[in-house]
Order: sequence, then C-alpha cells, then structure tokens
Amino acid sequence: METTVLTVKTTGSDAVIRSLKAEGVTTIFGYPGGAIMPIYDALFHHLEEVNHILVRHEQGAIHAAQGYARSSGKTGVVFSTSGPGATNLITGLADALIDSTPVVCITGQVASHLLGTDAFQESDVMGITMPVTKWNCQVTKAKDIAPTLTKAFYIASSGRPGPVLVDITKDAQFEAIDFHYEKCNSVRSYQSKPKLKLEQVQEAASLLNVAKKPLMLVGQGVMLSSAENELLTFAEKTGIPVASTLLGLGAFPANNPLFVGMVGMHGNFAPNVKTNECDVLLAIGMRFDDRVTGDVTRYARQAKVIHIDIDAAEINKIIKVDAPILADAKEALSVLTNLTENRTHSKWLNEFHQAKKEELQVLSTNRKKYFPDELRMDLVIDLLSQKTNGNAVVVTDVGQHQMMTAQFYQYNQTKSNVTSGGLGTMGFALPAAVGAKIANPEKQVVAIIGDGGFQMTLQELGTMMQNNIGVKIIILNNGYLGMVRQWQQLFFEKRYSFTDIQSPDFVALAASYNIKGQKVERLEDLNKALDKFLNTENAYLLEVKVSREDNVFPMVPTGASVAEIRMQ
Repeated sequence: METTVLTVKTTGSDAVIRSLKAEGVTTIFGYPGGAIMPIYDALFHHLEEVNHILVRHEQGAIHAAQGYARSSGKTGVVFSTSGPGATNLITGLADALIDSTPVVCITGQVASHLLGTDAFQESDVMGITMPVTKWNCQVTKAKDIAPTLTKAFYIASSGRPGPVLVDITKDAQFEAIDFHYEKCNSVRSYQSKPKLKLEQVQEAASLLNVAKKPLMLVGQGVMLSSAENELLTFAEKTGIPVASTLLGLGAFPANNPLFVGMVGMHGNFAPNVKTNECDVLLAIGMRFDDRVTGDVTRYARQAKVIHIDIDAAEINKIIKVDAPILADAKEALSVLTNLTENRTHSKWLNEFHQAKKEELQVLSTNRKKYFPDELRMDLVIDLLSQKTNGNAVVVTDVGQHQMMTAQFYQYNQTKSNVTSGGLGTMGFALPAAVGAKIANPEKQVVAIIGDGGFQMTLQELGTMMQNNIGVKIIILNNGYLGMVRQWQQLFFEKRYSFTDIQSPDFVALAASYNIKGQKVERLEDLNKALDKFLNTENAYLLEVKVSREDNVFPMVPTGASVAEIRMQ
C-alpha cells in the first residue's frame, strides 16, 4: 500500500490536486466555472507538475480524456463545473461506459446546504449520471475527498474499465483538512478480476484441439487486459484464423497471415459468412453486439462457442455459450496456450484469404463502374494506410468514413484505433484525437471525420491552436450525412430526408485557427496532398471532396443473418 510520507494541512480543493498527483496524473482536460473555481485555484499552484488542457466545450473534455485513455491505457481525467457543465459530460460518459474506457470526471457542485434547493447552476448530477457511470459519488466533506478519489481511480481502471464521476460541493473544496493519501487496492463487495477456473480452460482447450474449422473473434478486451502478446502466441501456436470486432482492431496485427478481417454489419465478407460455417467459435473480450451478430437466431448455430470475458454479465447475455471462461483475457490466454496443441488450419485459412481477394475485386469493380475516376473514401484510406505503414494512431468519428477506415486501414499497432463503437457518437473524433496526441506526442495521430460529424465539435480547433497540438485532420466531404443517406437509399426508396448538409470552407475555417490546410477535389492530386499532410510538422487539415453517393459495402442488413451479407 502506497502512502504519502507526511500529513499536510491544506484545503479540500488542494487535496483534489494532491490526490491526482498521487495517482500519477499529468494531464487534465477541463473547463472552469463557479462551482469548481476553488479546485482550479488550487491547480494554479501545481502547474509545473500537472498540465491542464482548456477545451472549448465540456463534451470536448470528456472525449479528449477518452482519446487519451484509449490510446495510452491510462485513466483520463476531466474537470467540469456544476449544472450545465456537468450535464455536458453525459454523452461522453455514456460513450465511455459502453466502450469500457477508464475516465474519472470531477465536477464542482453548489454548497451542501443548497443541495435540492434549485440553486444557481445546481443539477442532480448523481441521479443524472448514475445510469452512465460505472460508479459515482458525491462528496460534501473535505476529509472524504482523498479516500473517494483513490477509490474512483481504482474502480475506473480495474476489471472492466469504465467512467467514474465524483461530485464535490463547494464548501468541501474550501474546508481545511489534514491531508494524507493511501492508494486503494480493493473495494468491499467489488471483485475487479474473477478467479480463473482451470476446468473452464480445460473444457475450451478440448474443443479447440479437435476443431477442424475454428474461428477466433477478438474484441477490445484483449487490449484492455494487455494481452496482445499472449494473443499472438496463442494464435500462432494453434493456427486459428483471427477476426476482429470494430473496437478490437489493432489487438492483432493486420499484416499477420492469420488475420482475416473485421466482423459485423460493415465487416469483411469471409469472417461474417464463415461465422456460420466454423465448428468452434472462440470469442475473446467482446460482447456479441447486435452489429456483430445480426439475427441472433441464425448466428453460429452450428458452432461450439467459447467466450472469454472478465464481465460475468456478458456471458450468455446474447449468445448461448458452450464453454464460458470468466477471467481476465491475459490470464486465460496464457493458460489456454499451454493446454492447446500446435496445429495448422491452412486449407480453412486459405478460404478466408481467397474470399478476401474476391471481395476486394467485386467492390473495386462496382465502384469503378459507378464512380469512374472519382475520389472515393476507400482510395483515401488505403493510400493513407500505405504511407503510414499501418502505424499511425487513427481516430475516427461515426459514419461511412468510420466503416471505410475500419475496412481499409491496416492496423498493425495496438491501441491505434480510437473510435466511438457502442454509442456511435458523432463529434467524437476531433476532441478524442486531441487527447490521443497529448498521450502520444511522438506518434502520428490522424483524425478521419465526415463533414457532418466535424461540425458538431469543430470548436476544439481552438484547443489545438492554443496548445499547439499537432493532430492531422482528414475531412471526407460528400455533402451528406452519408450513413443515414445510404440507409435512405437502400431501405427508404431514396427519400433523402434532411441528409443533404451544407458546410463552411473547412480550409479557411482551419486557417482562422492558424492551422494550415488544403482541399483536394481530383484523384491525381491525392498522393502529393497526403505527403504534404503527413510531412507537415504541426497540425494540418486536409479536406477531400469524395463521391457523393458512394456506399459502404459489404453490409449485413438489419435483421439479416451474417451469412446474408450484401456486396452491393
């Protein structure tokens, strides 16, 4: 147990900053206001050790903290004031909860004697945030600040990570206390990591050792448990083809021959179809989201299903499991590797690779037929992937560009795919990229955004300008809310109801924030433009005018089986 050496006489607000420093926090994303002003005053005296990033909107703060956490494995930290400041965090909290992102949000609150009186900028933060946090707590006494914050960090980062919110009343911030800090290593009634049961792993190993057509589905849980090396060792020993969920991209290198693509509504043809052909399906750190399964009554009915997950609530929640392993993925894979045999499945694996070639051929032929010599999203992403060797940290918003990036960017590094998965939050990418760049200043961080999503949080260009944050931004501009328009085309007889969107001059807009940029409208200009984009030292915005009505395929229509995936 780690304890500060001396007890210090201080205030509640100073105790907040000292607690954060004890947790190793070096970066805070936030926006000041009346109810959190004492904490900001305390922070003023610790700026040599703690960096604060002033965002332009509280939603930007929490998305930046998410990007920081997702790309670094650390816990993101957010400051916000009461009332509207706190309620502006809700979307990010919900996003972080469903995508298992460790974030600690500290909100100021009106004085304790004013709680429940409808005081100025008071809101029921506990009631509002309870459904969208892993844990929340209101502190009304300064003596409870340090114990609550260490508990918050432990809960946020342990087990299945998630967002935690601590609401601190203003009188608690002013109150004098004797401060000391003890790190939390356990919480009563909270089991962060279930104990691995050997018999569960043995049962799974026995299924895998006789499987003729096994398939592995890898989710973000692999990265959350730092099990990337264990996954690689296990896959190469067993020879099992590896497919990924959207959030699992990067957990297994895309350039490894065992990698067969992404599953899901806009995943690759082979892993989707062959989910309904495999005899053993091994799912690791993923939750069988509806976008992955399609019609659950026709999902992998022929297969024995093994599910490794740290969260008991996910086992048998969507898909009936034959061999559950309730455990941390890193521990489970280590033991499973020792119990499985050295095998190859070359004929089965080759079926995936052959199907992938056919998929690319069909898609390329269709796109050339309908959009000859036009700039297309897939061409932009494919070229970007080649020029970065699949090693950039890529942050995407939500929509067609997100799915195109997932399909065509070859993620070869862990924690390099930062996107809003479960909630599908438009406006996520720009602030999340800010956080990712601060966490990884030495890496190339590229935000790929649609023209619609960009306009939801474009004010964070001001955050980039003020803090000289070198994020590279690609706006794939088709003049539509593209994914909604695609559905309107396919399922609503081309009634494009309010999906045509007009945009400002994005390059001029960036220039007003002292960010250089360029617009590309011709295919022949793309190569040089991407070179300049990547080689510019500071932030850069590249707007690419892409085909207006290009669609994302493959696609599993809503309610269809994964085997009914469409190529056009």
